[in-house]
Amino acid sequence: MRILVTGATGNIGRGLVHQLVEAGQEVRAMTRRPQAARLPAAVDVRYGDFERPDTWSGVLDGVERVYLFPHIYDVTTPGGHFVDQAVRAGARRFVVHSAAAAGFTGEEPADQSLTYLKEHLAFERQAHREVEQWVEATGAEWTHLRPGLLAVNALDWAESIRTERVVREPYPTSGYPWVHEADIAEVAVAALLTDEHVGNAYTLTGPAKVTHAEQVQAIAAAIDDAIRFEELTPQQARTHWVGNGYPADYVDWMLESRVDSIDDSGSVPPTNTFQQITGRAPRSFAQWARDHRADFR
Repeated sequence: MRILVTGATGNIGRGLVHQLVEAGQEVRAMTRRPQAARLPAAVDVRYGDFERPDTWSGVLDGVERVYLFPHIYDVTTPGGHFVDQAVRAGARRFVVHSAAAAGFTGEEPADQSLTYLKEHLAFERQAHREVEQWVEATGAEWTHLRPGLLAVNALDWAESIRTERVVREPYPTSGYPWVHEADIAEVAVAALLTDEHVGNAYTLTGPAKVTHAEQVQAIAAAIDDAIRFEELTPQQARTHWVGNGYPADYVDWMLESRVDSIDDSGSVPPTNTFQQITGRAPRSFAQWARDHRADFR
């Protein structure tokens, strides 16, 4: 059985490829930079680009199951959508990397004053749900994985931690149940290789809310060195992020996402999905920090 992993060199895709290889599967990896992929020798690494339909046939040939990375899936050809072409090439099962927002009701966040965040979540919900529905419409088997906020977002702090041993953020008590990318990959393996998860949509999070201040403490413990948390006012954070190249509208919802989760985990409460599927608790943020200590040293 040949399994295609799209987004194969990303944080989740790379781990998924390794887990599938360890499980003895025949893996094909789709990437825009095959020469820099650094994947196991057993993997069939091929050039493919969602924005270049002329590259799809060479990637999809002989593929039976697909891990579908969340990209711009509105690209079509006279022959149809990437998903349609995959089905015509022989794909019979898709595991869709979606997002928690795809399962939202449209009422999130609870605080209706958070208009930028609400608009962002509505866009996320529509974009990811459209991909899910496209896959469902093919008649192929499907499982939707809907991760919440990813622990790898903390890599945004890597440079300032490496060079200054400092993190600059507003709202130190805000935070979410950050999900470890290895947990997502592990559930994806189960959905690709077994029949137990066909037709299900799973929201995946970490085990509990971890505040930004607690994240910094966990990273400090992982690298065995002190890291200073410098609390910014909202205006200071806006100036800091815009100065680092973030668009102003992106900064608007970034600030509101912090406000959303000050008192609790906001729009993304913890789930026990990973434990239900695997029988084990989700990996903690402290574990994620230990797994990524090299990024911060």
